[in-house]
This record gives sequence, structure tokens and C-alpha cells, in this order.
Amino acid sequence: MTMKFLQLILATFFLGASGFLFAPIPQQSNRPKVSSLSVKTTSPGSIFNNRRRNNSSRTGERRVKTVQDRTPEETISLVRDIIEAARDAGPRAGPMRTLQAQRAAMSTFREFFPELLRGGTVNFPAVLRTLFERLGATYIKLGQFVASSPTLFPKEYVVEFQKCLDQTEALPWSTIKRVIESELGPISNIFATVDQKHLASASIAQVHRARLLSGEEVVLKVQKPGIDESLKTDLGFLYSAARILEFIQPDWERTSLAAVAGDLRGSMLEELDFIKEAKNTIEFRRFLLDQGLMNVATAPRVYLEYTTKKVMTLEYLDGVSLLDESTVAKVSKDPDMGMQTIITALNIWSLSVTSMPWFHADVHAGNLLLLEDGRVGFIDFGIVGRISEKVFQSVNELSSALAIGDSEGMAKALCNMGAADANVDIPKFAKDIERVINRMNNVQTDVSVSNSANGSYSAAMSVDESEITDALLEFVEVTENNGLKLPREFGLLVKQSLYFDRYLKILAPNVDVMNDSRVMLSGQQQDGPKDKINGEAVIVDV
Repeated sequence: MTMKFLQLILATFFLGASGFLFAPIPQQSNRPKVSSLSVKTTSPGSIFNNRRRNNSSRTGERRVKTVQDRTPEETISLVRDIIEAARDAGPRAGPMRTLQAQRAAMSTFREFFPELLRGGTVNFPAVLRTLFERLGATYIKLGQFVASSPTLFPKEYVVEFQKCLDQTEALPWSTIKRVIESELGPISNIFATVDQKHLASASIAQVHRARLLSGEEVVLKVQKPGIDESLKTDLGFLYSAARILEFIQPDWERTSLAAVAGDLRGSMLEELDFIKEAKNTIEFRRFLLDQGLMNVATAPRVYLEYTTKKVMTLEYLDGVSLLDESTVAKVSKDPDMGMQTIITALNIWSLSVTSMPWFHADVHAGNLLLLEDGRVGFIDFGIVGRISEKVFQSVNELSSALAIGDSEGMAKALCNMGAADANVDIPKFAKDIERVINRMNNVQTDVSVSNSANGSYSAAMSVDESEITDALLEFVEVTENNGLKLPREFGLLVKQSLYFDRYLKILAPNVDVMNDSRVMLSGQQQDGPKDKINGEAVIVDV
């Protein structure tokens, strides 16, 4: 399925570039609007249940379903889905994206084609990643989806798409100002000042610092104009192409290609609605308040009265990244502070996994801040993960086995979590898991030392993103080699845990997660005095 999905992405790109799929559709007000997309998710077993028996009494086999077997209802459903996707995109988006796609394709072709002429080999994942970056927001997000889904995509693509950068040139202040005033009204009615120089600029939004008339320091997250049409058009290409391919090739239904494309479309379009991100942020703050943890951690306050789908106004948190040079310098002078900071962040995140309906699924160092008042700041709740009851139960079993070093217990927990073959060799699987965990525990932290002009020395430590990816890919490879297919949400969960594993090595290298009483695994208190966060016992699932 994974290669077919990548082939689908390319197919939809060229289909879109041809202008075939999304020619402008006249907007007719008297035509009924389709209420929702009809995503047909079909399991492998149900495909065979739908196949008709072959009339041949000699073989008694079922014949493979073809496009001729499609019912009128299935045809109508497909047409409705395509029409609705085209309407969502709007009449102007198709031609505009076609032109942009052609330019991106030509520049990528010119960059890599000379190597082919010289008889060299071309790294196809690198070609695809370069093309994605030039195609803009949708494909950058798509690349990030590939990079964060080692349970779905081939290793070479996951590794390459780690380089897919979500950093774009900033738009001029005049453009951002128009968006703010179209959403909130005149700036002078709300803000005393707005810094015209951006704090950050990504594919979907741009961030500026500001101060309200009431005096509070805030940041403004502003959606870039036209990005909604672009995403809806591109994702419409992808989803419609998946539906068409499954329609004309029914055997592809077993890969759930349209279901994957539909889920991706839904989750990416959610990022366009800043009100949803605002609600996630508010919910996390409420979790911290309910647990009595606001004295050790926080998330930015959301000013809902100044928040819309395209503009979000948040409290400005005065702090630096968890792995910023100034943070590392403070830790070198006060190791206990660094140790307490990372243990607090880990315990709170882990408690949120067990206590909330979703978890923060992007805890890279830039989204964890060490604030001036010593608290940990959690920011950017645009990407969250949700765990099914089955996966949650298996994670608890896995954590319990991990806490006591039971590799066979870990293997059984993973088998309960994923789609497993009936003949999984548990003892062999357990040995493979033990080998991967031992390798992960032996990874060294990168340390660099520099000499300043005044003769003093400074040290910096960092997390190697590629090592985190490699460890996760090796873990996925081991499970697949033993006949398992793990769900994507587990891959997201493990990746966040690997982030924390690296942070511990940098900020608290002497902490033994398995035996330190300040950290609890699956509710099992380790020997020694009971340490709690603000009087609350915490559960950690790593």
C-alpha cells in the first residue's frame, strides 16, 4: 500500500498539472450541496465477501471484481465526491495550481535531469522531496506526514522527508495586516502595537509579536492568504484520484487507499481552522489546572475574542527552547535545574497521554520552552495524536513489561496492538526487541565545545534528529520482519518518547528512568522515597 500511495501522490500531481481533474465548475445555487464525503473503507476480508462466484464448476474459485461490477450507486457516490471536492477548491484554484505545478515540475526536472544525461543515478526520494518543497504548503505537509509515518512508508522515503522543511519566505507586513484587519477589524481598536517583523514564517502561517490595548503581551498567528484554496485543491486532487483508482481497479480497495487519502485530507484541513488549535490549547491549560500543575508548567492563554479561523491571539511566553544554548548553559551551572525541568516535562506529557483524549504529537525542542520563571511551556497544539482503546491498553502492557525488562511481555503487547500474523515467533521477536532497545540506550549525545574571544569556553549539546528517526525505523523494521503492522498513532507516540529519551540524555544524563523514584512507569512506584509533581503521582508511558 505504501508504494501505491506514493505513486498516487505523483499521479494526482500530474493529473492536476494537466488541468483535467479540476476544471472550473459553475456554481449553481439551486443544486443541492452534498453533506459529506463518502469515504469507502474496505477491509481485505470484505473484498472477498463481495466477489461473485465464478460459474466454472471445475475450479469453484471466485472471480476478481472489475469495474464492470460497479453498481449505479457506487458510480453516483464517486461523481458526488469529485463534484464536492471541486466545489471546495473553488473555480479559480484549479488553473492557478496547475500553473504552479508546471513551474515546480520544470525546475525540479532541470535540477536532476543533467545527472541522468551523464549516466548517473538519481535518488528518487530526493527528487520527490525537492518537488514537494517547491509545490508549497500542501506537499510540505504531505512530506511531513510521510516523515512522521514510518509504520506506513518505506524507510528511504521516511529518512529523506525528514529534510522537508516547513520554512518559507515571510510575507510583507502589508499583506499580513490585511488578513488581521479583515478578520478582527482595525488593528488600532485591539492592539497598542504589533511588531511588523515576524517571529516565524511557515507554510501555512506567520507569527508576529504584539501588545493588547489592555497591556498584555501576545503573539498573533496569521494564516497566509490563499493557503486554504491551495490546500483544498491539492487534497481534492489526491482524494479524488484515490477514489477513481479504487473505482476502476476494485482490487486496490484492500489497501484502503481512499480511506488513507480521506483521513489525510481531513486532518490537514483541520490545521486551517485555528479555532480548533485554540480549543486544543485551552483544553491542555485546563488539564494543567485540574491537575494542579500550573506552578510548574503552562500553555499559552488563548484570547478567544481575538481569535478566528485565520487569526489566533495567544499569550506570549517569555522563554527559550529546551535545547537552546542559554538553556544548556544554565543546566551546566545548575544540573539539578535541568534534571527537574526535563523530568517535569516528561511526567506532564506522559500524564496527559493517560488522562486526555489526545496527546501533543510534536514535542520537538522548539515546542518545549524553559520559561524565565522556571516553568516548562508547552506550545503549538496544531498536531495532536489520538489513541484507540486497543492501542492504549497495549501501550500500558508494553510499559509494564518495559519497566521490568520483560522482552517477551513487550513482544506480546506489540502483537496485541497491531495486525499480526498468526505464526509470530514470540521468543525470536523478543530477542529482536531487546537488541533494538540496547542499541537505543547506547546512543551518545552530540557535544560541541567552543572558545570565545575572551578566553572562556562554552558547551552545547544537541539531539540528532536522524538518530531518533533511525531508532524508530529500526523498531518498525523489527516488528514488520516479525509479521506485525503497527498503527500510525503508535509510531507518533514512540517518536515523542524518543524525543524525551534524548532530552534526558542531554539535560539529565544521570537519571535512570527505570529506577528513579521521580519517574513512575505504568503506575508502578520505584523503590525509594516517593517524589511527585506538586503532590500528584504521575504515570509515565515511555
